[in-house]
Amino acid sequence: MAAQDDITSFARLALMAYLRTAEWLIRSAAEALGVALPDGRAPVTPEAVRNDPPVASASRTPTLRERGEELLRRSADVRENEDAHPAYGRILDDLLPDEARILRLMWVAGPQPAVDVRAGALPLNATTELIAPGLTMIGAEAGCRRSERVPAYLDNLYRLGLIWFSREPVGEQSRYQVLEAQPDVVEALKSKGRARTVRRSIALTPFGADFCENVLPPTTAEFAAVQDPLQAPSSAAQT
Repeated sequence: MAAQDDITSFARLALMAYLRTAEWLIRSAAEALGVALPDGRAPVTPEAVRNDPPVASASRTPTLRERGEELLRRSADVRENEDAHPAYGRILDDLLPDEARILRLMWVAGPQPAVDVRAGALPLNATTELIAPGLTMIGAEAGCRRSERVPAYLDNLYRLGLIWFSREPVGEQSRYQVLEAQPDVVEALKSKGRARTVRRSIALTPFGADFCENVLPPTTAEFAAVQDPLQAPSSAAQT
């Protein structure tokens, strides 16, 4: 009896395997011929498979390596034409109008004088005390509406890579004489005994100069109108 049961089970398994194989062959033939399947599903023809793009690969985000390879490929393309750095648009979103005035001033007039006020003996050594750093006339020269915020403006422009703070003075020393006569410099000098100024400068970086050339043209009528906000109004305006 046990042997007969084994034979019956083996025959049942063989029959099930045959039926599955037959079903697979029928479905494959139907799809190849474009015939509707018995369960109502639309057939998948070889042509449809060839013309249907892979959805996953089309929506995949390129890796950093692939983006780098694309940049190198574009660098070798003589037809590639780059008008401006792609970061310039993002930098404009991070600038205030007063900061644009400062950039325009430096591009048109060049590096601007700045002084640190320090207390201590000459020459400059580690024992000197910094009283007031980075005093300038940039706010007034650029026509900033909020001159008291100029230090913050300069920090932001430095953060964006547009300006740099140099230890070297500007070439025209008479500009420092005007700066050192300003009230904030005089007040800082008087606040400590034996205080003195250390002459420095603030200038555009090459990146900043290229930014100004591409984004802030120096000949706009709007800039001429706000270039000197301290200028006395004309007689026509007063009447």
